[in-house]
Amino acid sequence: MQVRDCLISAPGKAILHGEHAVVHGKVALAVSLNLRTYLQLKASSDGKVSIKLPNIDTFVCWELSELKQLNPCLSGKKEEGQCLDPELVKRLREFLGVTNENLDSSTTATLAFLYIYLSLFGSGEMPSLTVCVWSELPTGAGLGSSAAYSVCLAAAVLCASGAIPTPLKEWEHTTGWCQEDLELINSWAFQAEKIVHGNPSGVDNAVGTWGGMLKFLAGKIIPLSRVPLLRILLTNTKVPRSTKVLVARVKDKINKFPSILIPVLDSVDAISCTCEKVLNEMTREPIKGEHYNILEELIDINQHHLNVMGVGHPSLDTLCQVTAARGLHSKLTGAGGGGCGITLLRPGAAQ
Repeated sequence: MQVRDCLISAPGKAILHGEHAVVHGKVALAVSLNLRTYLQLKASSDGKVSIKLPNIDTFVCWELSELKQLNPCLSGKKEEGQCLDPELVKRLREFLGVTNENLDSSTTATLAFLYIYLSLFGSGEMPSLTVCVWSELPTGAGLGSSAAYSVCLAAAVLCASGAIPTPLKEWEHTTGWCQEDLELINSWAFQAEKIVHGNPSGVDNAVGTWGGMLKFLAGKIIPLSRVPLLRILLTNTKVPRSTKVLVARVKDKINKFPSILIPVLDSVDAISCTCEKVLNEMTREPIKGEHYNILEELIDINQHHLNVMGVGHPSLDTLCQVTAARGLHSKLTGAGGGGCGITLLRPGAAQ
């Protein structure tokens, strides 16, 4: 099977508003970052499939004969990426010797790679290849590192399998795909995200696929074409946490106190909608201090709601306190429990 070499990249993301609430059908606003993950896929002739992830010190190689034994029943339906195949996931976990639910980043990244590779090549001819992934994004920080990885992985293997074209011409340095191809990439990236996070919202992989600023509601992706340029300071607390564990924690709390937490989710939804309205106004009229006053208040309210959901952390409290002492407004971004926080900077703010 002829496989073309390719180099693919995808951006990370920051969620402005709506983290956790979006999992329960509420609006989220997310924006892509100028920090990216890169994947290089190269064909080989050594009868092996290799994956190299230097950022997390993971280097794994398998014989093609080993992988073929895992995949006797799959048809390789490349147009389908909606439903995770539990039987294949079970076989892969057994193949890797996984016995518990709380997996490290190396194991989940390896599982996701094997799942995409075996699903897309099915029972047909499996190519020998090497995939190397490196990233500017810190892992476990709420900046969409796993989604950027999943998007790169899905795009590269879809190209290698022939499900989507390799659009780069010899004289071009960068290019992109049509909407239909992007939707297919996004659907397979979402399956990889399910392996990593269990019950992801789909926001991270959508931003990684389309870039820009997106509104996300009940699985629908709505690009926001006109948004003002916002200066945002990213702070990495370097406190590791598991998105899967935090998502489950919020779900448990909602089930335990529905009359308390459901109104909180509704309030977060209103915050996202109000933020979108203000951002839209900022593109249609001169930007005023009042616009920033509202954006800052929304940040403060949302951060309090996230603490109520149980996804705050002392390191994030410190960030909010330190920036507040300087007249700035901060909140967590992503799953919380550590990770990263964002601080809104007004135009002209000192570096």
